Amino acid sequence: MATFLYKIGRLAFRRRRIVALIWVALLAAAIGGASTASSPPDDDFALPGTQAQKAFDLLEERFPGANAEGATARMVFRAPTGEKITAAENKAAVQEARKELSGGQAAGVSDPFAKNSGAISKDGSIAYASVTYKVPAQEITDKTREGIKDAAKDARATGLTVETGGDALLVEPEMGNAEIIGIGVAAVVLILTFGSLIAAGLPLITALIGVMIGISSITALGATLGLSANTTTLAMMIGLAVGIDYALFIASRYRAELTEGREREEAAGRAVGTAGSAVVFAGLTVVIALVGLSVVNIPVLTKMGMAAAGTVVIAVLVALTLVPAALGMVGKRIFGRRVRKANPATGVPPAADAEGQRPKAGARWASFVLRRPILVLVTAVLALGTLALPVGAMKLGLPDEGNQPEKTTQRKAYDMLSDGFGAGFNGPLMAVADLKGADDPQAAAAEIQKRLQKVDGVVAVTPAQPNKKQWDAADTATLTAIPKYGPSDARTEDIVHDIRDQSDAIEKKTGATLLVTGATAVAIDFSQVMNDALVPYLALVVGLAFVLLMLVFRSVLVPLKAALGFLLSVLAALGAVVAVFQWGWLAGLLGVEQTGPIMSMMPIFMIGVIFGLAMDYEVFLVTRMREAYVHGEKPGQAIVSGFRLGARVVTAAGVIMISVFAGFIGSSESMIKMMGFGLAIAILFDAFVVRMAIVPAVLALLGHRAWWLPRWLDRVLPNVDVEGEKLRKELRLDKEAVATVPPPREPERTGV
Repeated sequence: MATFLYKIGRLAFRRRRIVALIWVALLAAAIGGASTASSPPDDDFALPGTQAQKAFDLLEERFPGANAEGATARMVFRAPTGEKITAAENKAAVQEARKELSGGQAAGVSDPFAKNSGAISKDGSIAYASVTYKVPAQEITDKTREGIKDAAKDARATGLTVETGGDALLVEPEMGNAEIIGIGVAAVVLILTFGSLIAAGLPLITALIGVMIGISSITALGATLGLSANTTTLAMMIGLAVGIDYALFIASRYRAELTEGREREEAAGRAVGTAGSAVVFAGLTVVIALVGLSVVNIPVLTKMGMAAAGTVVIAVLVALTLVPAALGMVGKRIFGRRVRKANPATGVPPAADAEGQRPKAGARWASFVLRRPILVLVTAVLALGTLALPVGAMKLGLPDEGNQPEKTTQRKAYDMLSDGFGAGFNGPLMAVADLKGADDPQAAAAEIQKRLQKVDGVVAVTPAQPNKKQWDAADTATLTAIPKYGPSDARTEDIVHDIRDQSDAIEKKTGATLLVTGATAVAIDFSQVMNDALVPYLALVVGLAFVLLMLVFRSVLVPLKAALGFLLSVLAALGAVVAVFQWGWLAGLLGVEQTGPIMSMMPIFMIGVIFGLAMDYEVFLVTRMREAYVHGEKPGQAIVSGFRLGARVVTAAGVIMISVFAGFIGSSESMIKMMGFGLAIAILFDAFVVRMAIVPAVLALLGHRAWWLPRWLDRVLPNVDVEGEKLRKELRLDKEAVATVPPPREPERTGV
C-alpha cells in the first residue's frame, strides 16, 4: 500500500493544478446539486419492532385522521391569586386563547371547561388546553409557533399566568457558533504547531473543502435517499475533525521529510506513502464505527452514520490527493518566514534544527515513562478507573420539558401542570386496544379500562374512544392513562411494564390486544433499544477494528492494548457525564440547570465517535514507533522516536478536537450540552492519558513482545506495509540500480 500511495502522492504533487481543479469542480458540482435539489425530508423517527412503534402504526392504519405522530402543544392557565379559573372573565380569556390557537395547522383544541374533561385542577386555579396538529413537529411553521406565542401573550394581558409546552414549540438548536469557535481555536493551534500561517491554513482549507463536498452531496441526495437536514450535523462534526487531523499528519510528515534533505516531490510522495497509509487505516476505523450504527436498527441513526462515513471517505481522499497538491502550490512557504530567511537557498531548516530532531517535550516525557512505566501505568489506570465509577449508577432516558432551563416557558408549563394535577400529567400513556379479535368491542374496551385503573401507580384512566361512531363497527380504541410520577421517573417505567403485562390476560379474556405508546413509552422503548444494541455494537466495532489494527501493526498485543485503553477512556468519560448531568457535580459551572437521566443514545454515540478518533491517535502515534522499531531501533528507543516525531502533532490534533466539541457546552439545549461535554472530556482522557501515558507505559513493559505475532497468523494476514519498509527497500534498490548503470558511451567519431 505504501508504494501505491507514494506514487499517488508524487503524481498529485506533480500535477497539482489539475488535481486542485478536479476538487474545485467536484465542489462546484456538489454545491450546484444541493442548490437545485428538492427540500430534504424531515426525520422519520421510528423504532422498528418496539411496542410503541407497533401502536403508532396501528393508529395510522385505524385512525387515519388522527395523525398519531402529529405535533402537540399544551397551554396552561393559572388564575390570579385568590381567583378561580372558572370565573367569567378568566374563562372568557381562556376561550379566546383557544380560538386563537385553532385554525391553520391545528387539527383541534380541547376545551378544559367541557364536562368530565379533567383539565381543571381540584382547587380550580389551573386549567390546560391541548392542541393537536395535522403535521409532525418538524413541519410546524414559524407562523404557527408565533401564533402560539401571541395567544399566550394576549391571555397574559388579562391577568392570567400562561405558559406553553409541547413538541410544537421545539426548534432545531443553532450550533454555528460552536463550529466557528472550534475552527478559530484550530487555526491558533495549527499556527503554534507549524509556525507558519500558510502551513496552518492548509489543513483548515482542505478540511473545509472536503466537508463542504460531503455536506452538499448529502443535501443533493437528501430527497432521493431520505436524508434529512439533521443528518448533516454528525457528518459536519466528524468530517471537520478528521479532515483537519489527516491533513495535519500528512503536512507534518512532509515537513519532516524535507528537513531530512529530500526533494519536494519525493518528500510529498514519502509523506503520502507513510502518513497516508496511517490515514487510510485510521479512516477505516472511523468508517467502521459510523457504519456500525446500523446495528442499533434505528433508521435515523443509520442514516446519520452512513452520511458521516461518506464524509470521512471524502476526507481521506482529500488528504491523499488534494493535500500533496496544495503542498506543491505553497512551495517554500510551508515553513515560516524566519526559517526561509535563515535558509534562503532551500527554505528548509537544517536537520540539526529541524522539528523532531531537537529534544522536545514529547521525547522527554517518553524517556520519563520508560524510567517509571509501572508508576505511570498504575496512576493513569487508577485515575480513569475512579472517574468511571459513576457509570454503575447511570440511568438512561430521553430529556423532557422537566429538564429544560427554569426560565423557559416549557419548564414553567411543566411545573404548573405538576402543581395542579400531579407530575404524571406531563407524561400521559396512550393505551391502544386492537379489538379485531374481540366478540364484544365495547365490553373489551371496558375491561381494559377497568384493568388499567387497578394498575399500581395509575391515578386516572379516560374512557375508551373507538375509531367508529358505533361500537359494533369499531376495531380499535384508545385510552389515556395518567401515571402518578413524572415521565423521567424510574417508577413510571415500571408502570408501563405493568400495563403491558396485562396484555396476555386481556387477550385471553376478551380477544383484544393491548399496546402502550405515547412520548413517555417511546422514551422507555428507545432506552431499551439502546441498551440491547450496546453490546453487539461494541463487539462489532471493536472486533473489526482489532483485526484492522493487527494488519497495521503486525501485532496481537498492541491492538488489544488499544481497544482496552479506548474502553477505559470511554467509561471514564461516561462517568464524568453521570457526575455532572445526573448527580449535579459542577453543574453550576457548566450551566446545567436541571439534572436528570443520561440521554439514551449517549453511550453508543460516544463509543462510535470517540472510537474512531481514538484509533486515529493510536495509529498515527504507534505507527511512528513501529516504523522506528522495524528500522532497527530497540523497543525503548522506538517509543522515544515515536513521541519525538508524532507527539506534538497528536497533541495539536487532540487540542483541536477538544476545542471543537467543548464549543457545544455553551448550548442552551441540555442534550447538545451533554454531547459536547462528553465528547470533549473523552478526547481529553483518550489523547492525553491513554495515548500519551498508558500506551508508552504498556509498550515499555512489553518490550519486544509488544510486536509479537504468531507465525501462522503472520502468514495469513496480508502485509499492508503501513510503516513503508517495502517502499524504502524499493527506493533503495532503484537508487543502487541507477548508481551501477554505466554512463552511456558517446558515439565514436569517424572524422568524416
